[in-house]
Amino acid sequence: MASEGSTYGDIHRYEPPRESTAAAVGIVLLTVIQVGLVGLFTYGMIAGWASGIGTVLTVRLIEANMFMGGVLTAIFIDLAFIMLLYRKEFLPDVMIVKKRRRKWEDLYIRQEDVDGTTMADGDKFAETFKRAVYPYYKK
Repeated sequence: MASEGSTYGDIHRYEPPRESTAAAVGIVLLTVIQVGLVGLFTYGMIAGWASGIGTVLTVRLIEANMFMGGVLTAIFIDLAFIMLLYRKEFLPDVMIVKKRRRKWEDLYIRQEDVDGTTMADGDKFAETFKRAVYPYYKK
């Protein structure tokens, strides 16, 4: 579904998601792995693996901290793969028309006010204050 218009908000391209069964099974398996890793990390924190409880040597404490850090890393990497699969397979690819802005328009001010204005312009103070507080102020 593509539109011919070039006004703001028109859809240029719309590609529906693939919604493959293999991706759904992959997300379910990665979620099971995720739950297991979170359970292992939680058990390690409760058991005191990284706090030095029950360890005699400093080497064991360092190894325990490295192990807990590795489990935490695996948790986030697994979560990243879950989100990657979901985004790729289950979200549509949509391109819409956006308004191109110049650098000075990013500040939502008029072009002649790029260098700035003073706040104490007498009777213009209220108008200047409204523009400063509410940048989308209607002209």
